[in-house]
Amino acid sequence: MRAVSYSQFGGPEVLHVADVPVPEPGPGQVRVRVAASVVHPVDLMVRSGRFPAPLPTGLPYTPGWDVAGTIDAVGPSVEELAIGDEVIGFSPWLQTTVGAHAEYVVLDAAWLTSAPTGVPATEAATLPTNGLAAAQALDLLALPAGSTVLVTGAAGQVGGFVLALARATGLHATGLAGADDREFVESLGAAFLPRSGDPMGTFDAVIDLAVIGPSLLDVIRDGGGYVAASPPLRPEPVRGIRTFALEVRPDGSRLGELVKLVTSGDIPLRVAGVYPFTDAAAAHDRLAQGGVRGGVVIVPGLEQQPNGQSR
Repeated sequence: MRAVSYSQFGGPEVLHVADVPVPEPGPGQVRVRVAASVVHPVDLMVRSGRFPAPLPTGLPYTPGWDVAGTIDAVGPSVEELAIGDEVIGFSPWLQTTVGAHAEYVVLDAAWLTSAPTGVPATEAATLPTNGLAAAQALDLLALPAGSTVLVTGAAGQVGGFVLALARATGLHATGLAGADDREFVESLGAAFLPRSGDPMGTFDAVIDLAVIGPSLLDVIRDGGGYVAASPPLRPEPVRGIRTFALEVRPDGSRLGELVKLVTSGDIPLRVAGVYPFTDAAAAHDRLAQGGVRGGVVIVPGLEQQPNGQSR
């Protein structure tokens, strides 16, 4: 099968399409014929050799976390999924280095759920990692309905999902974002706060996706909550504020709940561009430029326009 691969660290130019063996599912696993997957900032960090922690295997790597596709083989002890099912989910790549930028990927069945009906795979693939990150951030805080939450980086992929979930669960969200993102933030029922100045007000909790840091503890009430974007960024608790760090984990059951919210229109899905395997370097370039509003999607193959959008 074909897969996006790299055998040395470096810039986007190290990415190439390689022929690799088709994986076989083991107990509790299924093989997915990939229709679409998504590029994440951590993919760029690992590819460039800047990831600070050791990985479970060495080069070469096939990158890619999210997957939307169709099950084409089922391992022993899998009961809830069957060949032909359309599914979405993600590979916890930093723990497995099993990449989804391939024609086939083998994943634990428990990491997958049924794809949203009537939603293109290129859109559905944007949900698993970032949608679950948003849901798990809110789960950590366990805020009752009516609580206030400030979300920094609110127009990014995870931030947008947090705003949508906050609205769906009865929270009052305020989104900190650039001036150009005001319409998007307000479309999700959140109050808009420009990132040009210091955040003002008092909130029950903060989800700090823009990595502003511990200074945000000053706008959280005593006994409130704070979620950092990653474990090294978690501040020490003060004034009874509970502090957490986001470590997204695959969860097919929780993802299934998010799919229902996509189907009902409560969670919008955004795609910034669609690239074939052969243009993986261009997809990495696009994400590296910053300011991307939507998923940068990679698919096994399609006819391509110069701007990376599919025809």
